[in-house]
Amino acid sequence: MKKNKLTALMLGVVMLISASGCSSAAKETGAAAEQTPSATSENAAGEESSEATTEAFTEPLTDYLAGHETFELISEDLKGGVWEDVISYTNKGENVSPQLSWAPVDGAASYVIVMVDTSVNSWVHWKTDAATETELPRGWAPSSDYIGPYPPNGDTHVYEIYVVALRAPVERVKFVLNATNPKFETAITGLDTDSEGNEGNIIAFGHIAGKFTS
Repeated sequence: MKKNKLTALMLGVVMLISASGCSSAAKETGAAAEQTPSATSENAAGEESSEATTEAFTEPLTDYLAGHETFELISEDLKGGVWEDVISYTNKGENVSPQLSWAPVDGAASYVIVMVDTSVNSWVHWKTDAATETELPRGWAPSSDYIGPYPPNGDTHVYEIYVVALRAPVERVKFVLNATNPKFETAITGLDTDSEGNEGNIIAFGHIAGKFTS
């Protein structure tokens, strides 16, 4: 009987030591988890890195229109490679199209304007099929043509604007507003064929791009 009691006592001691060890391991695991950087911290680090370089983009990130002539496109709402808050569809913006200007292109009947976020499968934020003006004040585009940048909270995306000078109208401008455009390249290069099937419809294009952080 005494032997059984001694065995039970020893078993109890072993179980107590094991429980203590598990508790310590759990505490260590919890401490390690608390020290792991959160997704927010990683986003913040990414923003800090991307914001460190604010030079304006001089070339398209993807040269869809290689071989065509170019012209200078300017926006007062793009400063140091960063879009002003006012153009965004966020709490700090007013969801208005950015100011744009360029010199009239000889022979151009109209201009197609498109703003695209290529970081999310070519999400289109601005689609104007046939502009004829070359001095566009801020807020020029109607809400049916424009919805400002709204990347996920804390993210930095790059938004590119193309203005394409056309000799004649095309059958259809195939960009889809406020949606991904997986066939963006086909849509923009397709502007080179007019509604009559004639090729060489693109005279020249202007391009600017900048970052925006929500």
